[in-house]
Amino acid sequence: MKPMDSTLRIYEVSPRDGLQNEPAVVPTAAKLELISMLVHAGCRDVEVTSFVRPRWVPQLADAVELVSLLPQVEGVNYWGLVPNQVGLERAVEGGIRCVATVLSASETHNKKNVNRTVRESLAAIEDVIATALGGGMRVRAYISTVFGCPYEGHVAPEASLAIAERLLAAGAEEIALGDTVGMGNPRQVEAVVALFDKAGIGVEKLSMHFHDTRGTALANALAAYNVGIRTIDGSVGGLGGCPYAPGASGNASTEDLVHMFEAMGVDTGISLEALAEAGIYAEQMLGRDLPGRYHQYFRGARQRANARAAG
Repeated sequence: MKPMDSTLRIYEVSPRDGLQNEPAVVPTAAKLELISMLVHAGCRDVEVTSFVRPRWVPQLADAVELVSLLPQVEGVNYWGLVPNQVGLERAVEGGIRCVATVLSASETHNKKNVNRTVRESLAAIEDVIATALGGGMRVRAYISTVFGCPYEGHVAPEASLAIAERLLAAGAEEIALGDTVGMGNPRQVEAVVALFDKAGIGVEKLSMHFHDTRGTALANALAAYNVGIRTIDGSVGGLGGCPYAPGASGNASTEDLVHMFEAMGVDTGISLEALAEAGIYAEQMLGRDLPGRYHQYFRGARQRANARAAG
């Protein structure tokens, strides 16, 4: 177990990973309001959209317009997912300065996600990273299905390690290890981090992206923190899912992460109450209940308070 330094960076993904799988297209103005509420709550790294082809993910077709309208706040980094060079060109057009790339450790999932082999994706992403760095941009790199694949089942962690080594050599500043369908468990998290550490990739280069499909996101987040990980992805209200991963329910809820870690004395820099308000807005915006546990508690407490006031 690594010594705790009592801080944690939360990387917020709800505007992108949260909305990409929604059946309805959320208006740009509503997305901007959600992002503004997240920033007001203290989120300093927000993944706001993906520069994919609009016909692939129509929910994020407004990426360029959205980025051009983002409120500029000192210390806040807005990130956009770029699948390829064309996506990077659209990101540059929108004016975003921080980009994320993605590929899967699983051949089958990668093929279904981007219609390429892992080798083809990796070569293309290396070119994207080189172009982005040449333009003075920051680059984060996701590896999906690190802890299991909905099509192949077990994924050898050595496969993820080999990909990460290539991505870091290309210039990515951070590798986000994704539990894309919530198959991971705490011992698996510990083993993967230990494997990377043995290979010379320290925890300062790693972040974790958990899904709560099987109710293990918080346990996995705590296990990651205990072995030194200091960046964990969250999505307000537990919003999210992957359109190319059957059974991938919501991401780790940001409110749940903030509540647990702050209660442990770990500083996230995020106001839980303001964050919970953003979760309520997201729920109203989508017109459906969100799965986050603290979100449900907060909503219920508000409803009871309103009922008392009305009575």
